[in-house]
Amino acid sequence: MRRRKLGNGGLEVSTLGLGCMGMSDFYAGRDDEASLRTIDRALELGIDLLDTADMYGVGKNEELVGKAIKGRRDQVAVATKFGSMRSEDGKFLGVNGRPEYVKAACEASLRRLGVDYIDLYYQHRVDPNTPIEETIGAMAELVREGKIRYLGMSEAAPATLRRAAAVHPIAALQTEYSLWSRDVEDDILAVCRELGIGFVPYSPLGRGFLTGQIRKFEDLAEDDYRRFSPRFQGDNFQRNLDLVDRVSEIAAEKGCEPSQLALAWLLAQGEDIVPIPGTKRIKYLEENVGALDVMLTPEDLARIDDAAPRGTAFGLRYPEASMSSVNI
Repeated sequence: MRRRKLGNGGLEVSTLGLGCMGMSDFYAGRDDEASLRTIDRALELGIDLLDTADMYGVGKNEELVGKAIKGRRDQVAVATKFGSMRSEDGKFLGVNGRPEYVKAACEASLRRLGVDYIDLYYQHRVDPNTPIEETIGAMAELVREGKIRYLGMSEAAPATLRRAAAVHPIAALQTEYSLWSRDVEDDILAVCRELGIGFVPYSPLGRGFLTGQIRKFEDLAEDDYRRFSPRFQGDNFQRNLDLVDRVSEIAAEKGCEPSQLALAWLLAQGEDIVPIPGTKRIKYLEENVGALDVMLTPEDLARIDDAAPRGTAFGLRYPEASMSSVNI
């Protein structure tokens, strides 16, 4: 497993991480034992960046990750997040970046994970009602106390990143980025590189769409949250399927899976990029790791750009109400 650096502060992780969200929430078919086996296999393969959040499964996902890493804390870089609040029954309660909440959320995550410190602690969403300087200031205090090692942000706009980095170094920004979500190429990536911030793309496979496994809306289980995603609905579904078919054609010529081509393309966008494809199945985990062996020539990259140019996906990446909490 090759390794990459996130930020300038010394954080080094596997080139691919593992997104653990879907093991506990949002997608159908929760199976903790299968998920634990998948995390075990990820560690065997050299993946050491495990990504979770306190809102995933309303704490259950952190507990799952904590169970998986018990007795081998020194083998992993644990990344978790705070700020998106949910009630015990899963209802979303808004975003909170107030200093006192930052500290309380960190203590709760440490307990659920069963660890003494968190390697990478993200503000999950920017709180528009709390100055970012106050939120980052509280996170910086947690660094001084030894409870977290590195600071991260998620879905933060360039101006917000600049203000945050002026308070304390930011190791990583986590924002959606894939062949069908290329908005970050407009300005966010450039600002990250200017400030020395690593980039962690979430949903690098377009919530599974870029795998080519989803062929019709009915393939999604009744309790799958993607049924509410604009890109999976109505005419958008078929139009986006056409994009997947173009990517699949290039993948077939390269002798790899569409998912592997999509991840290889993302990895080719810079050495500061560490995607975190999520899965609860060993089969797909191993398939994703196979992307590291897919070598793309400049000609391949040009063809992929032609097949999936910026703005090619149809539909918003979140329901309209949720779009107000991203890139702020």
